[in-house]
Amino acid sequence: MRAGPDLARLSLNQITIDQASLPEAIDACGRAGLTVIAPWRHKVAEVGVERAAELIHGAGLRVSSLCRGGFFPAPDPAGRRAADADNRAAVEEAAALGTDTLVLVCGPPVGRDVEGARAQILAGIERLVPHAEDHGVRLAIEPLHPMMISERSAIVTLGEANDLAERFDAHRVGVVVDAYHVWWDPRLEAEIARAGRRIFGYHVADWLVPTTDRLEGRGMMGEGVIDLRRIRAAVERAGYDGPIEVEVINRDAWARPADDIVAEVCAAFLAAA
Repeated sequence: MRAGPDLARLSLNQITIDQASLPEAIDACGRAGLTVIAPWRHKVAEVGVERAAELIHGAGLRVSSLCRGGFFPAPDPAGRRAADADNRAAVEEAAALGTDTLVLVCGPPVGRDVEGARAQILAGIERLVPHAEDHGVRLAIEPLHPMMISERSAIVTLGEANDLAERFDAHRVGVVVDAYHVWWDPRLEAEIARAGRRIFGYHVADWLVPTTDRLEGRGMMGEGVIDLRRIRAAVERAGYDGPIEVEVINRDAWARPADDIVAEVCAAFLAAA
């Protein structure tokens, strides 16, 4: 059996302990001996981006990515302008936090127009790339599971994400491979190999059976049916050797002490990721 990664590669995606503020999450990382964190923008906003950067770097942590930009589709030009402004702000926040990777959750269709949404997503990324390049930030398209197309993203396969990314410079636009969202795909390994150096991030959680909630019912690694070791091996064969973000979005976990969840993350990461 392929050995698991060591904790030096573990990045705590902050949504895993959404019950904690950013300062509390930073402290929890310190107590667990973790050195990488992936904050979410709503947590950064609670303290302000400058203070967030001071706290993170003062604790000796680095930032693997910022979540999230995206949500490009809108019903009218005013909505698209608002989305553009928010995405430019997200790029600036990522740069201020010292990460070169902004995760894009691309956004759902407006009404029934799936193809129109995909066209708006492409156009939105095209408008954002120059601003991101100016700030040294890469845009990482994260395909979501098809069950989330109506609420979160019209980009639902790694193949679609690759199609989008390949329209741009390989150093500027890439993809996130999130095991929870893509494990089911019969073309997964081929699309991971195709992505290659465009893989800007790798996220892990497990798919529980039964799944109690489409968004907030994820399991800790090893608790479900995803062959995480196989997916990690494919990602590493493609050339990715960066942080592995643990993103276990689970509402029941948010009711428990953050330190307990972080301890479980570390144990499950070593055993099953």
